[in-house]
Amino acid sequence: MTHYDLAVIGTGSGNTIVDDSFSGWRVALFEEARFGGTCLNVGCIPTKMFVYPADLARSARHAPELGVDTAYDGVRWREVRDRIFGRIDPIEAGGRDYRRGQDGVDVFESHATFVDDHTLDTGQGQQVTADRVVIAAGSRVQVADIPGLDDVPFHTSDTVMRLEELPARMVVVGGGYVAAELSHVFSSLGTHVTQVQRGSRLLMAHDREISLAFTAAASQAWDVRLDRSPAEVARRGDGVVVTFSDGTEVEADVLLMATGRVPNSDRLGLEHTGVEVTDDGLVVVDEHQRTTVDGIFALGDVSSPHALKHVANHDAKIVKHNLLHPGDLRRNDLGPVPSAVFTSPQIASIGLTEEAAREQGVAHRVVRQDFADVAYGWAMESTPGEEFLKLVASEDGSTILGAHVIGPQASLLLQPLVQAMSLGTSPADLARGQYWIHPSLAEVVENAVLQLVV
Repeated sequence: MTHYDLAVIGTGSGNTIVDDSFSGWRVALFEEARFGGTCLNVGCIPTKMFVYPADLARSARHAPELGVDTAYDGVRWREVRDRIFGRIDPIEAGGRDYRRGQDGVDVFESHATFVDDHTLDTGQGQQVTADRVVIAAGSRVQVADIPGLDDVPFHTSDTVMRLEELPARMVVVGGGYVAAELSHVFSSLGTHVTQVQRGSRLLMAHDREISLAFTAAASQAWDVRLDRSPAEVARRGDGVVVTFSDGTEVEADVLLMATGRVPNSDRLGLEHTGVEVTDDGLVVVDEHQRTTVDGIFALGDVSSPHALKHVANHDAKIVKHNLLHPGDLRRNDLGPVPSAVFTSPQIASIGLTEEAAREQGVAHRVVRQDFADVAYGWAMESTPGEEFLKLVASEDGSTILGAHVIGPQASLLLQPLVQAMSLGTSPADLARGQYWIHPSLAEVVENAVLQLVV
């Protein structure tokens, strides 16, 4: 039985751990799918590369409102798709080839499962042992159970971006960030999108005001069906027909299931180990990213409630350090986690929502700044109430507890607030301790923060 110093399961952020610092270690690397994980191949990167042309297409339609005569004449879908994956696929292949040729690293292109705490079945008819194991197995698409779905062709975020043709009609099932981004992409490029959400609004995990504003904007851009769910799906000609719980029907060429993701912990044979898993499938880790078994670490989507690449990358840095320096462990103690939804309008968020503060009994105050009230907002003809920044702060205004943005470049506008919250910068110092470029869109942040200190 071959023995390794380290085994890493998954080549997303887990693949960033092993570098020259591990010279002299014998490493086993397991990957049953594409190198680079979800983000590179079917997640963050390709979706955002589709979002950019989608944003251009939508902007072309709206420019006449500003007196500029532009129009959207359609998309060369295959060119867009091939430009994106023409960059991504070589990166994936290059990463695989690099590891295959690396001294001291054995690549197993197969599914690994635990036999016991430090023994892995390689899926290739052999078992190996390892002193240390890193579980970086990520997550996978969760498809809702709908009557008839087994007999109907459907897509998920894993497959829909590689379609041969841009569909004329699409039904998107789901109300979360994946559904929001892909509904924007396809509707902007010319597909008639019908999005169905069982709840009363889209992006329900976000601040309520942000969620409501996005739901209103999305409803103007594509067909949004709320408070209902697919009751049945069936083939009809070359496409599908979706019957909703209210009895209405929609025909489509493509059915996209965007109903969430689940950790891959249930596919690893962890029941044969002492590794604990939560009820919702997350591998339990401590502040050092250690599991409940000595020598086994976990990182990323398989262990974090934040299914975000920047979180997984930070986890990997902690794991790398702690593998190399077991006597000087580093804690994973970053503050609140920021996130963004690259839809239209863009959304970004960090920290407490107003609703969470209220539910937790946190004394707080809320301020709000419309894009429409700053000069750059005037340039964009921003409409009051549609694009805004909302801050949740301590009652005395001395500490920012949460920030939520909806509007153009929301992810960039959030970053100075992420920095302030992470580094403990007071609203007074943030607002008055630096220049804010006039008349940039950053004045939205400046004016919001000033409301806390004036």
